[in-house]
Amino acid sequence: MDEHAGPARRRPLPAAEAAARTPDELLVEVARGSEAAFERLYDMVAGPVYGTVLRVLRDPAQSEEVAQEVLVELWRTATRYSPARGGALAWVLTLAHHRAVDRVRSAQSSADRESRAGALAEGRPFDEVAESVAGRLERERVRRCLRTLTELQRESLVLAYYRGYTYREVAQLLGAPLGTVKTRLRDGLIRLRDCLGVTR
Repeated sequence: MDEHAGPARRRPLPAAEAAARTPDELLVEVARGSEAAFERLYDMVAGPVYGTVLRVLRDPAQSEEVAQEVLVELWRTATRYSPARGGALAWVLTLAHHRAVDRVRSAQSSADRESRAGALAEGRPFDEVAESVAGRLERERVRRCLRTLTELQRESLVLAYYRGYTYREVAQLLGAPLGTVKTRLRDGLIRLRDCLGVTR
């Protein structure tokens, strides 16, 4: 596979053809920039990815969030997949497992830092004004970035990540097909991440 050839130089995989492909074939097409292949692969692997993450995190809300991050990473890093090194599903689930373990380690590291900071800060006055201003600025930044999304992307993200609804419940509330909602969530998260300047 020529990793340097951009998606524009490849023939996109038609949706009907994508439906008949295996995960391995679809992932190769995703690496070539096929959105139709990614939509089909997303539907195939979203459940197993969520299950893998949930087994590590044991928290449904965090697991949905991490699973979505894995699927965004899948789109961004599909060119790293090599069929010669194993099946696509195993590769995707390995990504999911690593991301879930990273989340556990990050949470533990954060708890350790807070514990150390708390021990060091004993006796120091807490600057409530600075904390309040920083929190307000961060919230305004997120609100500004949310306004750059389409209405369906924004509504889907708010319902899924701020109100705690599952993807299926979001689809029912918005009266939209589940696949459409998943796609809007994926695209919305990518745009939100870019707007906020989050780097991976």
